Amino acid sequence: MGYNVEVGISNKHLHLADADLERLFGAGHKLTVKKELKQPGQYASDELVDIVGPKGTLKGVRVLGPTRKESQVELAQTDARAIGLSLPVRESGVLDGSPGVKLVGPKGELELKKGAIIALRHIHLSPAQAKEAGVKDKDWVTVKTTGSRPLIFEDVLIRSGDAHTREFHVDTDEGNAAGIKNDDTVEILGIQKK
Repeated sequence: MGYNVEVGISNKHLHLADADLERLFGAGHKLTVKKELKQPGQYASDELVDIVGPKGTLKGVRVLGPTRKESQVELAQTDARAIGLSLPVRESGVLDGSPGVKLVGPKGELELKKGAIIALRHIHLSPAQAKEAGVKDKDWVTVKTTGSRPLIFEDVLIRSGDAHTREFHVDTDEGNAAGIKNDDTVEILGIQKK
């Protein structure tokens, strides 16, 4: 296949629903853009939240925008273990059956009933990029890294649509294991049979 994709290392972060944003930051609060992200319309905000688990707190975790229908917390395994959480690996937005977590903001706090996950590694592609790569939305692929500790990632989900552009998303644990960093390139080796 031999299709190259740029790396985007995903640090711990969360997405908030409008009502949860207001509960944590005050009535009428809107996210403010700190930095645009590579995915169209996505950004890192100035807003920070503390995530509280049974064994500790992750201070100052960044909220990504825009707001969503449901709040979602995305941690690496190392982050989850540090605060005493055991989280499932899930595709973003697939939250049923996931545990909740306590969030503390400057104006309030709340207990999510669900939504804390370890994000499934995935590749974003526009429809044209997916066609170039010979894949489609929801395909599973194998990816080879070329970092200082090269390895092969299996079970990488393709997420393709108009709101996507070429980027391989892994969390900090996976990036460190492979010795890769933002803007490195990886190669899609082929489609996996699932």
